[in-house]
Amino acid sequence: MNKLLLFIILFFLQFSQGYAYNSTNNIKRNGNIIEISSGNQQYRIELCTSSMFRLRLAKNNEFEMDEPWMVVNYKWDLLSYILTQKKNEFIIKTNDLIIEGTLMPFKLKVYNKQNQLINADAKVENAIGYKGDTAYCYKQLFADEHFFGFGERMDFIDQRGKMIELHVGRGIGSDHIEGAYNILKANYSPVPFMMSTRGYGIFFHNAYKSVWDMGYSNAGLYSFRATGGEIDYYFIYGPAFTSIIEQYTRLTGRTPLMPRYALGLHVGTYSGGTWGHEELTSQYYVIQLARKLRELGIPADILHLDSTWRIFGKKSGKGGTTFEWRQPGFFNPKAMFDTLYDLNYQMVGLHIRPRLDNGEKNNYLDMAQQAGITYPENDNPGDFPDFFNQTSVDWWWKNCLLPLAQTGCRFVKTDEGSAFGHLGNEVNRTGPTGKEIEKLHNLFPIAYAKAPFEHFMIFNESRGMNHTREGFAGIQRYPFIFAGDWPSEWQYFHPVIRGGINCGLSGIGAWTHCMGGFEHVADPELYIRWCQFGMFSPIALLFGMEHPNYKEPWNYGDKALSIFREYTQLRYKMVPYIYSSYYNMYKTGLPIMRALVLHHTDDQNTYNIDDQYYFGDNLIICPVTVKNAVSRIVYLPEGNWYDYWTGKKYAGKQFILVKTPIEKLPVFAKAGAIIPMQSVSAYIGKNLPDTLHVEIFPFQHSSFELYEDDGVSLDYQKGIFSVTKIECTENEKNITITFHPASGPFKTIHNNYQIEIHLDAKPKSLYAQYHDHQESLREVNAESGKNGWRFDADSRLLIISSMPDQSEGFSVTITK
Repeated sequence: MNKLLLFIILFFLQFSQGYAYNSTNNIKRNGNIIEISSGNQQYRIELCTSSMFRLRLAKNNEFEMDEPWMVVNYKWDLLSYILTQKKNEFIIKTNDLIIEGTLMPFKLKVYNKQNQLINADAKVENAIGYKGDTAYCYKQLFADEHFFGFGERMDFIDQRGKMIELHVGRGIGSDHIEGAYNILKANYSPVPFMMSTRGYGIFFHNAYKSVWDMGYSNAGLYSFRATGGEIDYYFIYGPAFTSIIEQYTRLTGRTPLMPRYALGLHVGTYSGGTWGHEELTSQYYVIQLARKLRELGIPADILHLDSTWRIFGKKSGKGGTTFEWRQPGFFNPKAMFDTLYDLNYQMVGLHIRPRLDNGEKNNYLDMAQQAGITYPENDNPGDFPDFFNQTSVDWWWKNCLLPLAQTGCRFVKTDEGSAFGHLGNEVNRTGPTGKEIEKLHNLFPIAYAKAPFEHFMIFNESRGMNHTREGFAGIQRYPFIFAGDWPSEWQYFHPVIRGGINCGLSGIGAWTHCMGGFEHVADPELYIRWCQFGMFSPIALLFGMEHPNYKEPWNYGDKALSIFREYTQLRYKMVPYIYSSYYNMYKTGLPIMRALVLHHTDDQNTYNIDDQYYFGDNLIICPVTVKNAVSRIVYLPEGNWYDYWTGKKYAGKQFILVKTPIEKLPVFAKAGAIIPMQSVSAYIGKNLPDTLHVEIFPFQHSSFELYEDDGVSLDYQKGIFSVTKIECTENEKNITITFHPASGPFKTIHNNYQIEIHLDAKPKSLYAQYHDHQESLREVNAESGKNGWRFDADSRLLIISSMPDQSEGFSVTITK
């Protein structure tokens, strides 16, 4: 009797407390997937690679179907690992990670292969689970831990101690200062992904609105929770941030190469008539703008016409798109497009919004509703095309965009992607509502950008390009995004820089902003400083809506015009460097605009630096964000660095003060930097430069891989490109620069090479080593125009001019 009573007591204790190990707790192994039953909960751990796993908790005993919008890679190679279980505990060992778990309660600890703890579920009763619709997870917060990522955040870079809401949109309210211009509420492109300085990243694979408490409420733990959906997150071990970004973008997709000319200047225009001045819009204004840029020697390749090209809709006004040209200003759009292309502009695009509307002639809203391709809104057919449905997308393209494409439009600016299931900026309606819409709201900007990106790519028979404002995890696959409508005030300049840096930390590399700000007439000094930064951004975009200035450089004074032209031309010179950096982003996921912490995670000085960034591998850009500043403090990370303009050398891992005259944007080149360049041209076009310029800051041994292809087609995805490795080796006596033969099937021919080397003193001699012979290089003066070398003592620059193309490679040795 006593034994029976004891058994009954133990049985009820087991289930009342919920933590005792019992027969319902079991583990099943099926390839890379480990199914875990813990009481009445079903967990799934999928080992994607030896350094990345996916954890899921079934909701109502079911796992959701895999979605195609955020994640594009669900197939992983079979992995070798060890799984052991002992009563309430289990251990999974891969080549990189040790995952220790308990079944009741279910909790995980993650160690690296050196058996160092890197992440652990929080020491709370239920660290992971559901409370109503809310899915939540609590983690331990370590004293040395800092967090980066979360998308296009304008507020902070290091998010330790912060509370973050990730939900596509911006501040709401008639008072723009507290609403649309509120950097704390800016959420144009949130991404539920972060990286920890303990060497791991977490991607919360959930499209609902999420809140991340990164030690704000409790200094000893952090949490993430979503208003719906399931617990589904990827744990990614680096430990380097560069490795975490590489793995995250392998999961959610890489940024494809845009046409090479997309790296040139983009110019947006309201065609002479912004809101309130629509009657002034004219195709003549657009053509005159394009001609003036050419006449003033300002290179440019891309134009887009913003919202006043079309008449506003009968139902939604400015918030809807009629796809109907405004009259009488655009009386012959095809002639306008033809003229712009004759002026060697490579792509001309148009602004749209997602809501369809009826115009004077086009009744696309009525047609779409009759065709059943709009997303229902409560009791009516709605005015948003269902961009989640391919049939709807195809109808939208065929009826709305194809006629514009046939006229000459080559891309669109997909604005207002946040309006689906959210209060629109120009329409006092939220569109579709309900629980399903809560899930689709954050995904809508991806579907909205994907539709024209893919259709224009087919129509143009070239690489895709789309200009969009909103995004979420995965938006990097449809480049590019811009930072939104920030006013031309000093207080918003720095946050925009911060937003670009955070985008790069979140896997979004093709990013831009409106140089000089979007709204209001800019202070000329602010205009200059912002445009300097803009030319060293991943995409260079000039666009503003203030009438009548429109951010056009000649409207901001002669000095602004001169500096704008100088920095635009410098960007065009650097296209080979920028393009090679874009290919590296396509290959590895590493952004072009990189936070210092991305490369220097062990240097706490970099954790809060949000006004400097790497531009590619070799340059650090330091915008001036304070009015009337005559100097600024710059942090140089570990290594040696050169002032790009003067050649002055600095030791790294220190703060320095640099002077900042208005014409100077502080730029620093890493010691060993190799920067391929080209001659300035009015436009990039489709042809490679005849002369390749290479600027070098010698230090020990360094190299750079120059990437080249046809610049337009998708052949690069088939391996049809070339890579030329350029090396520089310095010792006490000599410097040797080697151009290796180009590898790859794409044929590149540079008729000339010009090499510029930063040296402290004039060299004694130079000779070139070709495939079958060696020859001395002669010293010439600048005025002679002859081939050879010369040394400029003032700039401490050695210039070697007109080295002939050598398909089998060559080297130059400099004797100090």
